[in-house]
Parts: sequence; structure tokens; C-alpha cells
Amino acid sequence: MKSILFLCTGNSCRSQMAHGLANSLLSDKFESYSAGIESHGLNPSAVKVMQEIGIDISQYQSQTLDEFDTKKFDYVVAVCEHAASNCPVFPDQTNVIVHQFDDPPKLAKQANTPEEALAHYRRVRDQIKSWITTLPEQVSVSNTAA
Repeated sequence: MKSILFLCTGNSCRSQMAHGLANSLLSDKFESYSAGIESHGLNPSAVKVMQEIGIDISQYQSQTLDEFDTKKFDYVVAVCEHAASNCPVFPDQTNVIVHQFDDPPKLAKQANTPEEALAHYRRVRDQIKSWITTLPEQVSVSNTAA
């Protein structure tokens, strides 16, 4: 089974949602993990919007990339610009994919109500979900092109 790491700045929201979605939708294809360049703790709004679609990430831990220094990954997906630009060098056998998603906590700061704030989390969650469902085909295409 292939291993995949979702990498973000603080491993609090986008990478955690991607991790939960991959565990839920692609557990037969990938052993998935998430980490951050830093550890900011698990975002409660991310937990809430994931629970809305039946995925419980409440027990996930915000981890740093350093905690996986002995783990080899087949794929690393940077889900934000900061992680992509600060991504360490991985072994040659690791395929690095950059697919950026908006930052829900940043967008939520502009919201006038809690519901409006959650709408940003839901939109990004749904974008990640849509992208995650195409991941097996993307990986297949990139592997056959190599």
C-alpha cells in the first residue's frame, strides 16, 4: 500500500481534513498521515465540519514533520503555499505534489457570524474532498509518465 503525507503550515486544518478524507475515501489505496511545518493544534471548526459529513478527526494530533523523520512516504502533498515553499527535500522515491487550498481560519476572520465563518471551512472541505477523489487517477497518470 502506498503512503501519503498531507503537509500544511500548522497541521491544524487543511492537512487534517485531507488526512481524514483520505482515510475515509481512499483507505484501500493509501496509508495516510498529516503533519505541519509547525504544530498549531487541531482546529475545532475543522473537526466540526468534518463531523457534518460523518468523518471524525477529533482524535487526530497536530504533528510536525520532524515526528516522521524515519518514515518514508511515497507521496507528500503540500496543501498550502507556506508548506510548499518550506517543504524539505525528500528522498528521490518520494513524489511531492503541490495543491493549494484557501486557509479557512484566515478567511473566517473576515466573517460577520459564526455560521458565515463555518461556510469557509465547509467550502474548503468540499474542495479538498473533490480533489482527494481524483488523487488515485492523478497518481496513476504521474506514475505512468515517469
